[in-house]
Amino acid sequence: MSSPAAGACVMVLLAGIAIGGTFAASPTVGVLVVWLGGSILLWRAARRRVSDSSATPPPLPPNPSGDVYAGDTTRIARVERSPEGVMCILHPEREEVNDA
Repeated sequence: MSSPAAGACVMVLLAGIAIGGTFAASPTVGVLVVWLGGSILLWRAARRRVSDSSATPPPLPPNPSGDVYAGDTTRIARVERSPEGVMCILHPEREEVNDA
């Protein structure tokens, strides 16, 4: 069995041998081949499409109307402090809101 990494290693080895042979024949042509290969790889990377998995999710639908929700008041029911004393959570008193 072979893995994609093994195939990539073989391709890099063959490309290195080909570029080495080109440089041995003519250093100027070798430089041009390296520039051409780099340009092609850069062009392919720029044209690659980005997957939708990194896109922001669509907005949530609005809350359904006609339901009963609890409203917040300005009165504080209780205060919770973290054990370290860094955080403080204020819990307001709730009152039922009926649309009837």
